[in-house]
Amino acid sequence: MGIRPFKYISPFLLFVGAYFAFQKTGFLTFVSVLYGFGLIPFIELFLKPRESNLSVAEEELAKADKTYDYILYAIVPIQYFLLFQFLISFQQPGLTWIDITGRILTMGLLCGVFGINVAHELGHRVNKAEQWMAKALLLTSQYIHFFIEHNKGHHKNVATHEDPSSARLNESVFAFYPRTIIFSYISAWKIANEEVKKKGKNILQNEMLQAQLLQLFFIVLIYFVFNATVLLYYLAAAFMGILLLECVNYIEHYGLSRQKKESGLYERTMPHHSWNSNHVIGRLMLFELSRHSDHHYMASRKYQVLRHHDDSPQMHTGYPGMMLLAHIPPLWFWIMHRNIRRLQKTEPTSNRIALS
Repeated sequence: MGIRPFKYISPFLLFVGAYFAFQKTGFLTFVSVLYGFGLIPFIELFLKPRESNLSVAEEELAKADKTYDYILYAIVPIQYFLLFQFLISFQQPGLTWIDITGRILTMGLLCGVFGINVAHELGHRVNKAEQWMAKALLLTSQYIHFFIEHNKGHHKNVATHEDPSSARLNESVFAFYPRTIIFSYISAWKIANEEVKKKGKNILQNEMLQAQLLQLFFIVLIYFVFNATVLLYYLAAAFMGILLLECVNYIEHYGLSRQKKESGLYERTMPHHSWNSNHVIGRLMLFELSRHSDHHYMASRKYQVLRHHDDSPQMHTGYPGMMLLAHIPPLWFWIMHRNIRRLQKTEPTSNRIALS
């Protein structure tokens, strides 16, 4: 075991900041949020992206090193511990609206970065225990259907109009949010229902139905253990986690499309069908999610061995900064459309990047 895996402990700083946010008041309740969407985007403006890949030997060692997996496993109990700290923190008397807002935003950040993002990584594993951990993390964001739709829908239909999680050209993030949230949910039900019919299962074996019942139980549990107000705070945090996920979906495939062949099938998903970012801090914070081109090219690859591809379109900065930029549509369109036009002129695969 080398020291390489321990660089992925850096995201745990968000957990540390969240713990203080749930114990303290005032400015300290915003520490994790300011770190994730203030300090990191600022630093990444001045850091050059790192395009280097592991050598073949290094990659084999990384794939065999279970430490990378143990780091992800540790996140599950920590996420639930901090969710509990979040819920009981509202028993503290004299909280102001600033304290409440800071705590909700902080928990929302944990729901997005750990509750959904790490679940995304574990959800691609074939090991049932790891898939169970993925669903347990998604439960904290009330988004278990992501496990179904992402693996069996998004990866199949990415960069096409059949995929609700792929943003279309000239579509703002604010228009994307309702479309992707609603139609991803509908898609998950369709996938689960078709699987029940195909495999001859009974209705209680419907994966989507099971997910909804589990989430409902979790909501009812919070209501009775705490109260309706705390439940609303939790749902607000979970919704923020959902928005963080969908914002990531927005920036990952914006304006990119796959061509449909004469057979009626789409071409294989290639690295140039996803926007990529090699900015190191954002990569570590999100467990290499920003090397998204390689993830879609080979979804079975674990996060620690994802590669840079020279033909993948590159973002100007890391994911945190691009997520902020997406919420200023005129500036987002101006920057991204310039990138797309440049790619059309310079890249051999650019004819697959549509402007209209």
